[in-house]
Amino acid sequence: METPQAPARPDLVALKERQRLGWESGDYARVGVTLQLMAERLVEAAGVRAGQSILDVACGQGNAAMAAARRFAAATGVDYVPGLLDQGRERAAAEHLEVTFTEGDAEQLPCAEASYDVTLSTVGVMFAPDQERAAAELLRVTRPGGTIGLASWTPDGLVGVLFRTIGTYAPPPPQVRSPMLWGTQGRLRELFGDEVEWVALKTRTFEFCYRSPEHFAEWFLANYGPIHRLAGTMDEATRARFAADLAEVPKKFNQADDGTVLAAGEYLEAIGIRR
Repeated sequence: METPQAPARPDLVALKERQRLGWESGDYARVGVTLQLMAERLVEAAGVRAGQSILDVACGQGNAAMAAARRFAAATGVDYVPGLLDQGRERAAAEHLEVTFTEGDAEQLPCAEASYDVTLSTVGVMFAPDQERAAAELLRVTRPGGTIGLASWTPDGLVGVLFRTIGTYAPPPPQVRSPMLWGTQGRLRELFGDEVEWVALKTRTFEFCYRSPEHFAEWFLANYGPIHRLAGTMDEATRARFAADLAEVPKKFNQADDGTVLAAGEYLEAIGIRR
């Protein structure tokens, strides 16, 4: 009797490249800037102060880095999508904020060990395919006694449902853990073990506001890179069905009764001290 073979480990390098191409398509910055409030809340919860060194990991167009710079911290944003970094530089210049934007991978940060007082990520690092390696990098670059602050979508919130909807059209590799697990206390403890003392774990909501459920679907199809790129591979009938399924997502969470969307997206705000 042959011994069953373990499932092959997915090619994370190839997966990450597909992810990068997804984030480069569409116009993610138009979606990302709507989430600025999450970054402002995270920076405040992390107690960022003037003069501290701050790293915003998988920063996109720099929401958390800019929030830290407004507090006169020495802020750096790292991301592997050059176009988003360029938009971050434009935003910082427009607001006369001093922010350094550096191209780099969340799983291999271009930073020295223990070089930051506060390391942050707003719905960014959670999408790294190798979660253990990404968590290890956050630990490596944060000084002992420093702070790690994360805002991550939860599995059962609006964005969790959105990604399950995407998964019915493009299933993720079975051996890759869901990014939404970063939005659970249990997974954070698995990833960081005894290296971090979580001093605040708070479930919060971000309100998604759109003209209608159909507008929500159109906006994400046009701008949200992974959805935009996936839709580009579909025939007309499949894309129409995909759009209809996307429009159903905010309906499950909608608090508006006038045909518009005011839907709460749940996320976990986690603040920890690096031991």
